[in-house]
Amino acid sequence: MSSSAPRSGERNIHQDFIARIRYSNALPPPPNPPKLLDIPNTGLASGQYTNPSFASRLVREQPLNIEADAELGMPLDLVGMPGIFDGDESSIQASSSQPHVHPHDRALLRPLSTLGRSKGGDTSVSFLRRTEYISSVASKRGPSSSSAFLKPKIKRPEKRVAQEVDIGSPAAIRRKIEKSFEAAQRYAKEPRSLQHPSKKPGLSVVESHPFLPDLDAFPDLGAYVTIKLQTNPVSTDKTYDDRLLSAILQPIAKTAEEEEAFTAALEDHNRDPENFPRPSNLLDYHFFLPISQQTGERFRSAFDIDNPERDSPELYTHSSSTLGGPCFRFTRLRSYETTKETEIAAADKYTDELVVNFNDQEGPVSEGSDVVRQRAAYFYPVIQRATIRPQRAKNILRSQSQIEDDREVTTHMDVALEDPDASFAELAAKYKANPYLGHAEATEDPNAEDGDETVGGRSRRDDADDEVAESRARASRSPSEQDGDAEGEED
Repeated sequence: MSSSAPRSGERNIHQDFIARIRYSNALPPPPNPPKLLDIPNTGLASGQYTNPSFASRLVREQPLNIEADAELGMPLDLVGMPGIFDGDESSIQASSSQPHVHPHDRALLRPLSTLGRSKGGDTSVSFLRRTEYISSVASKRGPSSSSAFLKPKIKRPEKRVAQEVDIGSPAAIRRKIEKSFEAAQRYAKEPRSLQHPSKKPGLSVVESHPFLPDLDAFPDLGAYVTIKLQTNPVSTDKTYDDRLLSAILQPIAKTAEEEEAFTAALEDHNRDPENFPRPSNLLDYHFFLPISQQTGERFRSAFDIDNPERDSPELYTHSSSTLGGPCFRFTRLRSYETTKETEIAAADKYTDELVVNFNDQEGPVSEGSDVVRQRAAYFYPVIQRATIRPQRAKNILRSQSQIEDDREVTTHMDVALEDPDASFAELAAKYKANPYLGHAEATEDPNAEDGDETVGGRSRRDDADDEVAESRARASRSPSEQDGDAEGEED
């Protein structure tokens, strides 16, 4: 019933709104009547409900309707249980046969899906139904029962789940290798079918090269060293200085005090690696450039294996009395210090960083050479990365304070080229047979026994430390210098 507020000058009119409630409750009445307890109380005004004694009094006055023994159905005394001490626990376990359910308890064991409000379509209500299309109803309900026998459902055989193979197992490695060859052959036949790794639209393959290791260009360490300069070593100009392609980095020898400090720190690390970190043996370098553009061009021509006249003495631009013949002259630019150095294990030298060189020529590298190249992109391993910067003023003063005579400072260097000796050829053959071989493994004596035997006042471990220091010095040379041995004269 509703009434509207009277306005000024109008008569009050009452309007009654009668509407039938058409919302049905499909839940059935509970089969078990609720238990009503006759609890005498005086209402909320007396405050008995908030008094702790109210609950205690209620427990005393209302009897417990549950039939339970003193042990609440779980006997603790096992003496009277038959066969309990003979290993037969059937007397204290639940029976395997399901007990008979009382008809009054069947309503409590109904599944949860049958509870709740029933759907409108199940009660066949003629009003308040949603508009449903016949096609949607038929698709939901499926085919009619009359046509079910005409179109029996075909049961497809279940697919067998392939067994997961371990990633590092030989079978998984073999499968990956076979798939890589299949993909390479497919892309070699149709290079334009290869997609960009980042799937950029409009980019297609113009030219492809086989990606191969260069097994005939291993240096003495078995891998190369990449050195990054933080600043431009020459004056800023619009044109590129080609002499940088023939630059040489010469490691500066450490003083006796620095060697003793490094040796002591290394011994502490070997004794207690957890408390003493491995010391960093960062090197300083002298940076040399060809004395002229012509010297740099001829120096690179002498290292070019594709140049048939690379052994010609006419390529040299200077002569040296100490070397007793022609040479290339390099001038010292400045000294550099290492700011960051990262060493890579020999087993990871092909996975961390690679140097790539594209070769478009096919055939022998030179007349009478056994090395045959094909048109491919050759990659070279990297075992060390370093970042250098011009030496600080305090380090320069410290270095100069250790020099007794200023005439000992190197101003230029004469370089002559010669073919590698037999020991280097043997070392390169080992790297070619096993590209993952480390320098320590390649140079170790197979006839030597394990252990730290002392020979002539020095142990094998001392010799190994000296060999590592010498290897780090050789690793700091540029790749152009590592293609052949160089003899230098310092003035």
